Amino acid sequence: MEPFSILCGITVVLFGLYYYLTSSFDFWKSRGIRGPRPIPGFGNFKDVIFAKISAGDYLTEVYNSYKNEPLIGIFVRATPILIVQDPDLIKDVLIKDFSVFANRGLPTFNKAEPLSQHLFSLEPKRWRPLRMKLSPVFTTGKLKEMFSLMSECADNLVQYMEKVTSKNEPVECRELTAKYTTDVIGTCAFGIETNALANEDSEFRTMGRKVFSPSKIHMLRIRFRESFPRVYNIIGRILPQPQVSKFFMRVITETINYREINNINRNDFVDTLCDLRKHPDKLGDINLTDGLIASQAFVFFIAGFETSSTTISHALYELALNQKIQDKLREEIDEIYSKCDKDLTIENVKGMDYLDKVFKETLRKYPPATFLMRQSTSSYIFDGTKVNIPEGQKVWIPIYAIHRDPSIYPKPDVFDPERFTQEAVESRHPMVYLPFGDGPRNCIGARFAIYQTKIGLVKILRNYKIETCEKTPIPYINHPTAFVLSPKDGIYLKIIKINRN
Repeated sequence: MEPFSILCGITVVLFGLYYYLTSSFDFWKSRGIRGPRPIPGFGNFKDVIFAKISAGDYLTEVYNSYKNEPLIGIFVRATPILIVQDPDLIKDVLIKDFSVFANRGLPTFNKAEPLSQHLFSLEPKRWRPLRMKLSPVFTTGKLKEMFSLMSECADNLVQYMEKVTSKNEPVECRELTAKYTTDVIGTCAFGIETNALANEDSEFRTMGRKVFSPSKIHMLRIRFRESFPRVYNIIGRILPQPQVSKFFMRVITETINYREINNINRNDFVDTLCDLRKHPDKLGDINLTDGLIASQAFVFFIAGFETSSTTISHALYELALNQKIQDKLREEIDEIYSKCDKDLTIENVKGMDYLDKVFKETLRKYPPATFLMRQSTSSYIFDGTKVNIPEGQKVWIPIYAIHRDPSIYPKPDVFDPERFTQEAVESRHPMVYLPFGDGPRNCIGARFAIYQTKIGLVKILRNYKIETCEKTPIPYINHPTAFVLSPKDGIYLKIIKINRN
């Protein structure tokens, strides 16, 4: 073959590849939506893909670069993503026109990954009835029943901290608090003693680490799944199940079977799943498989322990940096204890006004999820615009960027609980504070997370003073690949026992 023919063949192949990689790049321009210029193969996500920057930080850069735009168009590889940053349009997406955006746009793999079929990812058809049946687990009455169990786990944490602080070494607080929240979730939701605090080799804590610190092989699996979901759904069926999936499928199935055989009723999350398995007709024509049942328990466990533990850690981090705020919060805690005679109730915690402000400011500065995801179920025109998006369009809401917007929260890097006085909250648009999302598809376990986090903070600060140390991450740098917002090298703090004799 002549060199010219070879060159022509190579040129055709390269042109075809270039066209394939860039064919969607006029998607936003044709709709009159501004955004950064994408590059072939990566779109606008090259630095995120190569772990040079976190997705939350990148979206913040885009948000600030197009501050006056209500809608921004970006690309993840070749997929067009719409960034919605106008508060009124966000309200339309999350609440007013929720029926159009009821889907999160996350794939589920019934065979390849049975535990992917959870509330967070499910399509509307299965999500609606499951959400309706699982919501009663988190009523005020149920939370009151769980509170004493949470408080007992927090007491165990305080005892465990005595051993940890006796070494007089910096303490990695994310691991410390994850052990506490693992025990809370296990006890309150599943009636299982996970023993994460008592046992350094607790299987539940080990599996929790694996979920949020996956191996390189598992990360490759995740990347392949994201890039080629249809191919993965076929190939994934013959790949060995990850250790985490096998563990949770076994534990949850065994727990449900044990309760059914022994007629045990604890009126908790697992009992709700048991009832659904006995009466699948309650979910209509949904095929209620063991994988679908186990998925709900799995997501409640992993989301429940990780988001709350990072929130406690972030609160401790800011309190270590802001000693006056820590002192003021401890004064409120001590005052409540003096009135309740050490018998702390859920009403006592609910009545701690300054604790609530500290909690909310922590989530303002460190929302566990840096952006919300939705996907349109039909074509849609945004109110007040001529922007028309097609069915299946992915929509992102940049929570982290909004929470760090100085025009909404002046001096956003400053930790200031007074941002959450009643007057300050009422002066802001309700859609500029979204740590739990909003609308029908908000976080189902939000109130559980609130009390789990607050009681942990109360017991810690009642007994220990928190300070920075030589290993404390200053400045705080976001981990570029973490699933939940967290620092690059952990949160190390100095913890000092308070002598109350």
